[in-house]
Parts: sequence; structure tokens; C-alpha cells
Amino acid sequence: RIFIIWAISSWFRRGPGGGEQSSAGGTPRAPSRNLWGGDTLMDLYVYISEHEHFTDFNVSSALFWQKRDLVYGDWTSGENADGCYEHYGEVDISQSVQQNGSIGGGVYFTKSGFHPDPRQKNLGGGLATVHTSRMINKYKRRRFQKTKNLLTGETEADPEMMGGEGVVFSGGGAEDYGPVEVISHWHPNLGGGMVDDHTPWVKGSVPPPRGGDVKFDAISGDYYPILYFNDYWNLQKDYFPINETLQRLPFRLSFCPLSLWRWQLYAAQSTKSPWNFLGEDLYEQSDEEQDSVKVALLETNPYLLALTIVVSIVHSIFEFLAFKNDIQFWNSRQSLEGLSVRSVFFGVFQSLVVLLYILDNETNFVVQVSVFIGLLIDLWKITKVMDVRLDRENKVAGVFPRVTWGGESTYIESSTKVYDDVS
Repeated sequence: RIFIIWAISSWFRRGPGGGEQSSAGGTPRAPSRNLWGGDTLMDLYVYISEHEHFTDFNVSSALFWQKRDLVYGDWTSGENADGCYEHYGEVDISQSVQQNGSIGGGVYFTKSGFHPDPRQKNLGGGLATVHTSRMINKYKRRRFQKTKNLLTGETEADPEMMGGEGVVFSGGGAEDYGPVEVISHWHPNLGGGMVDDHTPWVKGSVPPPRGGDVKFDAISGDYYPILYFNDYWNLQKDYFPINETLQRLPFRLSFCPLSLWRWQLYAAQSTKSPWNFLGEDLYEQSDEEQDSVKVALLETNPYLLALTIVVSIVHSIFEFLAFKNDIQFWNSRQSLEGLSVRSVFFGVFQSLVVLLYILDNETNFVVQVSVFIGLLIDLWKITKVMDVRLDRENKVAGVFPRVTWGGESTYIESSTKVYDDVS
């Protein structure tokens, strides 16, 4: 993770110095600038609706927060003199939202005196407005175990929901689980910010992970200020389901300026792979692992946290060296005298049991990879102590080559085999 953050920051630092790129016609493309210069006076509008992209500015009840006379790049105002502002309120929800409907939030920044509605002549749209929107509720899956209580005979799932709406059945061999209910969840806190950045970006060369967040004006070629929703510190355990018992939802929204460095850190941590071949289960596990990291950062003493990080890195290095030395030792052996073949097979069995145990207990992914690599090395050792061959003439079912093995001559002729036979 540290390496990924370093690589991303290197791209950001190298971006402005990458030189002028050529356009389609071969002419050099000049670097752009931020359309809003420093100390620009601006107004904030936050709208809440049941649509992800807000367009109905005539509904006055949709306006959740309005803050005037903010200064772009101001890091000293606010209650805590850090440039942050906060607003708390309650969001009225309709029956549609209570029944797994979505809730969208739209944030608009306009230059002072302008309005976010593009239909208002001389006051809306154009270069004077910057906005972003997103769905602010989150859909999470709730699994129901198929196992029964042996005393009462009851299951965790309600029989009425077995065929209800929003219920799907878990696949992929998940035999311990029955139906999976998809429920809308809510978190009472959400952060937002405008990135205080005036880097001369070149269109088409903004590095990942958030290159798509930099929007360029088609006419001038300059880019708009970057808006960012920040829910990185929202822990999964703090989300609660939205149902018919709730009429209003508590909502605390904060606005803070963001530096380019902090923005790219949040972006790198929240970005998921676009190739969803690992499945939703692994993504949910990743969210839980990220929560453990966030809790450690929030609740652990900084010195203890630094010591833990150092010890973890040193442990990983020593583990890698142990793998290397183990492979080097077995690869350089010319004789098996003094090496027990039975202990090699027992080591494979032991590594397999440990791997199955940690998979069953949903241990950290890094630990799973470490144990899996150790199992692969133990399996490779079998080829060093046994003469493993593929018999392509006598195939299994006439398709697959038959695997044959026999004892190495250096092992059969050694006294170690005698002791193995005795044990």
C-alpha cells in the first residue's frame, strides 16, 4: 500500500513536468490552468433528492445547505480556524426511500452572485458553476444462514422473505448461506471538499487514479476546480439500515479544503479495481480490512502505530528471506542423506491444514497469501525428494497424463530411510 501511494504521488509530481503534449494536429498542447484563481469568492449549495443527478431547482425543500461568501483556498476560516464548515440537519424520506430507494446528493459551488440553476439567465451555468453529485446511501448485503437451531428448529431467515423483493440467493458454492437480502443503508456523516490545486495540468495526461475527476472546458482548455466527496472515515459498522420505521435521517455534512496530496491519498484508498473478477465477497472483505486500518489510525497511539508498522515490515522481509533460503537450500542439495521424506509429506499436510483453517476463519488476505506460498514451496519439495514423472503413454481416462513417482536413489541408499521406516 505504501508503494502504491508512492507511485501515485510520483505520477502527480511528474505530471506538470512531463512537457507539452501534441494534439491530433501535431501542434504542442499547452498546459491548462485552474478556471478559478485563488481567493475566488464563492457560494455553496447542497441539494438532497431521490435522484442521483439533481435538476429540479424549483423545489425549495431539496436545498439542504446554503453557505455564502466562501473563499477558494481559504485554510484559516471556520470555527476551528482550519477552513472547515459543518451543517447538521435531518433529511425527510419518502416511502420509496424506505423501501430500498436511493438518495442522491448534489453539491454546487458558484462564484459569488451566481445561481446553480443553468436556466436562470445571466446567473446560472457556464464557467461560474462547479458541481458534482453521487448516491449518498449505500446498498449492503445481508446473508441469512441456512443452519437451524437444534433446540428450537428455527432458522435465521424469515420464511416470508424467502421469495420477497430484494432477496437473491447466494451462489458460488456458499452452502452455509441461504438467501441474501440487499438493504439500503445510511451513514449520518459525509464530508466534501474542493481541492486547492493550481497545477498546470495538460489535457489527456492527468495521471490515475482520479484523472477523470479533472474536467476541462471545451473552449478555453482550462480545467474546473476539483470537487470530492470524502467518506473514507465512515466505518462499515456505523451504517444502519433504512426501513419503514424511519421518517427522517440524521445528516451531518462538512466542507473542508483539500490539498492535492491528501486528495490523491483518499482517491488511492477508495479506488477499486475495474475488473470485478474477484467477486463481491472479496470486495466486502476488503472494506472490512480497510475498517481495521482506519480504527488503528484513529484509536492507536501514534508511536505504537509506528512501531507496529516497522515490526510488520521487518516480519514481511524476514518471511521473504526465509522462503528464499528454503528454496535455495533444497534446490542446491545433491544428496538426500539426512533429509526425511516423511517429514516433507507431513509438512505439506500441516501447511494444508493451516491454510484451510485461516480460510475458514477469514483471516487477513496477506496472511492467506503467505501461507499459500508456503504450501506451494512444500509441494515443490516433493519433486526434490521423489522422482516425479508424467507417464504420457498410460493416460488417465485416455486424456490426462498419469503421474508416477518413486524414491530417489540417494535417499533409498542412505541410513535416513532406515530411520524413516522405523518411525
